[in-house]
Amino acid sequence: MTTQPRDTPQFYLTAPSPCPYLPGREERKVFTHLVGRRAAEINDILTQGGFRRSQTIAYRPACEACRSCISVRVVVNAFKPSRSFRRILSRNSDLVGEIRNPTPTSEQYSLFRNYLDARHSDGGMVDMTVLDYAMMVEDSHVTTRIVEYRPRGPDSRITGRGSGELRAVVLTDILADGLSMVYSFYDPAAYDRSLGSFVILDHIAKARELGLPYVYLGYWVEGSHKMDYKTRFRPQERLMPQGWMRVD
Repeated sequence: MTTQPRDTPQFYLTAPSPCPYLPGREERKVFTHLVGRRAAEINDILTQGGFRRSQTIAYRPACEACRSCISVRVVVNAFKPSRSFRRILSRNSDLVGEIRNPTPTSEQYSLFRNYLDARHSDGGMVDMTVLDYAMMVEDSHVTTRIVEYRPRGPDSRITGRGSGELRAVVLTDILADGLSMVYSFYDPAAYDRSLGSFVILDHIAKARELGLPYVYLGYWVEGSHKMDYKTRFRPQERLMPQGWMRVD
C-alpha cells in the first residue's frame, strides 16, 4: 500500500452548507492540512493561490455555481491613504501596535467575546470558548504573530509597546511576500475610532517597514455589505481566473 508523505498536501472537499455571506446560496470549500516541515512554504504558495488559513487548515471556496469570493491584497508600496484614512490615522495616533508571539491571554479573550457579542452575535464563532480561542491563536505550524493595540506609554517609542487597556488585536501570518491578516477584533464601544480600518492601515505600514509588498485581506464578496470595506484599500490586487489583477 502506498502512502502520501506528511509534507505532501492532500486536498478535500466539504459538503454543501449555507453561505454566510449571500442569503439563499450554498458554499463548499476545498481544504488541506498545514502541518510538517513544509507548512510555511505551502502556506505561502496556497495564500498566493487564494487560500486562507484557519489554525492548521488552509481553505478556499469551491462553490459550483458561484465565484463571488475574490481574494484581495493591498499593494503596499503604491498605497497612499485617502483623506478619510488620514483622519482615521490621526484619531488613533495615541495607539501603538506591538507584535508579539502568538500567546493567548484572558484579556484578549474578554475583548474577543465583547466583539463577537456586539458585532457577530449570529455568526459561526459566537459559541467559541476560551479553549477554542486559545487553539485559534496557538494552533499554527507557520510564522504567526499577534498584534496588540494599546494606548501609547511614555516609553513606547523605545520599547514598541503600549500601556493600559487593550483596544484591538490582530492574528497575523508573516509570509514571504506579505502580511496575511488572519483575524482581527477590537473594542466595539470605540466605534468613532474606526478600529477595523485602522489596524489594516497599521499593517500596511508594518509591511512597508518589513519590506513586504502585500497585505492580504482575505475575501471580498461582491454583493455582501459586510465585505465592502475591503474595496477602499487601493491600489489592490484581486485574484481572477487569469491571475492577480490590479485595481486602482
